[in-house]
Amino acid sequence: MKQKVVSIGDINVANDLPFVLFGGMNVLESRDLAMRICEHYVTVTQKLGIPYVFKASFDKANRSSIHSYRGPGLEEGMKIFQELKQTFGVKIITDVHEPSQAQPVADVVDVIQLPAFLARQTDLVEAMAKTGAVINVKKPQFVSPGQMGNIVDKFKEGGNEKVILCDRGANFGYDNLVVDMLGFSIMKKVSGNSPVIFDVTHALQCRDPFGAASGGRRAQVAELARAGMAVGLRGCLLKRIRIRNMRNVMVHPRCRWLNWNRSSSK
Repeated sequence: MKQKVVSIGDINVANDLPFVLFGGMNVLESRDLAMRICEHYVTVTQKLGIPYVFKASFDKANRSSIHSYRGPGLEEGMKIFQELKQTFGVKIITDVHEPSQAQPVADVVDVIQLPAFLARQTDLVEAMAKTGAVINVKKPQFVSPGQMGNIVDKFKEGGNEKVILCDRGANFGYDNLVVDMLGFSIMKKVSGNSPVIFDVTHALQCRDPFGAASGGRRAQVAELARAGMAVGLRGCLLKRIRIRNMRNVMVHPRCRWLNWNRSSSK
C-alpha cells in the first residue's frame, strides 16, 4: 500500500523511507546550551548520513508545578531557533500551546507540534492547520491508536494533510506509561498511511505520585529506541543531556539520554 510522504524541506518522512532523527532538548534552557547540543547532533548525523531535525520547546505550558521552569518564551525562543538555522542549516520542530502561537511559530520553524494533552483541542488544531506547516501530532496517553484518525481528519478539514503522528506511550494504571508497539500499524492504517514516529524519551516517563517532577527510566532509552526501529518505524524523537550534576537539569532529567560522548555514534 502506498505510504504518504511528508516533506520537511529536503527531508522526506514516510513509513517506507530511510530513518529520520528528531533530536535535541526538551525545552530551551539557554542559547549557548542549545548551540552546543545542536552542533553535536549535526556532527553525528552528518557523519552517519542520517536526516536530522532539531527539537526543543520555547515554552512548556503543561508543567505539573507552577514553580517548574517553562522556557524562554516565544520571542526569545524564536531568536534562538533562527540562529540555530542560520548557523547549522538545520530544520526545527517545536510545539505550540495556544492558537495565537501557531502562525508566529510557523513563520520561523519547519514543523509545529501538537502536544499530547491538547490533541483534541479543535481551536488549536484549526489554527495550526491554517499555517500550512508540517504538523507533528503527539498521541495522547489516554487515546487509543485507532482514535488518531479523528485528529488527522480535523487537520484535513482545515486544509492541511502534512501530518506526522508520534507515539509517546499509553497510560498503564496510575503514574506509569507503556508502549504498545502493535498500535503503530493501527495508527498508520487509520491515518491513511501517514508517517508514524516514536518519542522514546517521553515514553519512559514515570510520575512520582507524591511529587511535582516526572521520574523516568533513562537506562532503557537505547533498547526502546532499537525496539521501535525493529518494528519498522522510520522516525525517532530523542532528547539528551550532557551535564555533571543532574540537579542542574531543568526538565525531565530522569528520562533523557545520558552517556553523550560514549554512545552518540553507536
